[in-house]
Amino acid sequence: MDHVPVLWTAAYAPRRPAAFRFAARQLLRARCFLRALALADHTPSGGY
Repeated sequence: MDHVPVLWTAAYAPRRPAAFRFAARQLLRARCFLRALALADHTPSGGY
């Protein structure tokens, strides 16, 4: 998973509301998935 400091801070900061943390974690997952999908397009075997 990629490290995006702003998203990581928002996703795992205990002082944030639970809904806010959940949304930030979903954004991290989506970003990771899209990055993996983009990288799979550039590997010889397809990779995904």
